[in-house]
Amino acid sequence: MFIRSAVLALAFSISSSAFAQTATENQIVGTWRMMSATIDPGGQNIAAYGEKPNGLLVFTPDMHFVEVLTDADVPRFASNARGEGTDDENRMAMSRSIGFFGTYTVDEKGEFSGNRVEGATFPNWVGSVRTRDDLTLVVTGDRMTEQFRRPEGTEIRIEWQRVK
Repeated sequence: MFIRSAVLALAFSISSSAFAQTATENQIVGTWRMMSATIDPGGQNIAAYGEKPNGLLVFTPDMHFVEVLTDADVPRFASNARGEGTDDENRMAMSRSIGFFGTYTVDEKGEFSGNRVEGATFPNWVGSVRTRDDLTLVVTGDRMTEQFRRPEGTEIRIEWQRVK
């Protein structure tokens, strides 16, 4: 009985430490809150989502992600009905927000290595694949820096804070 208990305790200890090691390998897994976002067309640093950027980025352990970025200062629609915005209201909402989701990969060090967009509020992104050549995510403690270069060369930089 003692040997059986010792074997079970050892097995539990090994599986627990294996789980802990696996859980720490993926550096980006978790929920992240956007702290700042800048767009840099030709040497300018412009607030990409206004003075009050609002966004979440979630990486799940099963390798899915969802990202929603908004400008908290976008005015509310007068009609209070999503499908009944004026052209100006729709243009403002579309140009100052983005939402998309898909799958992602990490390398053997647990660092971000790419993603594939499966759905987006900007339909042109659906099906796109980004690698480290297009998008970098660098984690330092509970902070993460995202850098993305648009096809025409504009650089976007977003600072994230891990949500605890």
